[in-house]
Amino acid sequence: MTQPQYVSTSIGWGVLHLFCKVSDASDKQRVLAAVKETEDADHQVLAVALFGHKADIGFMVLGPDLWRIRSFQTKIQRAGLLVADSYVSMTETSEYSPDLPEEMKSPRLYPELPPEGKHAFCFYPMSKRREEQGNWYTLPYENRRELMYEHGKSGRNFRGRILQVVTGSTGVDDFEWGVTLFGNYLDDLKEVVYTMRYDEASAIYGEFGTFYTGMVDEPEIVIDQVVNG
Repeated sequence: MTQPQYVSTSIGWGVLHLFCKVSDASDKQRVLAAVKETEDADHQVLAVALFGHKADIGFMVLGPDLWRIRSFQTKIQRAGLLVADSYVSMTETSEYSPDLPEEMKSPRLYPELPPEGKHAFCFYPMSKRREEQGNWYTLPYENRRELMYEHGKSGRNFRGRILQVVTGSTGVDDFEWGVTLFGNYLDDLKEVVYTMRYDEASAIYGEFGTFYTGMVDEPEIVIDQVVNG
């Protein structure tokens, strides 16, 4: 069989969030096999037991080989999971922090997930507004950088309680960023989002998409608890 051409990002990794429904045809052994076949030294698969009606189980897949990531999507569908929603993005560093030292850039471009001890999970997409009375992109760069510094300062107050992974999605999905949060406790997620929404960068210029919340654990545990057959 002809193999597809290798496709990657020029810097960082591709990221795919999949939010799935369990069906009568779902086979937990085949789902777990899809995870194991995708994971290697360069590719990570996180499994999340999701709350609520929107989906039952979620996966965050990241790594350099986009065909490998896409193959995971095919494998879990063949294992009987129904993809209810998804998000495509890529790891990046912020344009407002161009002078970050290498030791701070690397965890943003090549994160090691999930963070130890942080089992509470939340994902949501967001963009900056382009409305007449609140157009982020008409602000001068220095103004935007100052607002983002204030926003980041609020986030740093949660250091140790929250790990935030911001991935870029301009041009590849409906919003401009995907935000994945890992917390010690469920209410840590609530508090960090609530607090940072008061920053001007968010209060005036932020637009948010659908939130998915759940619990991260070893894929074997999540799949065993959530998938039927």
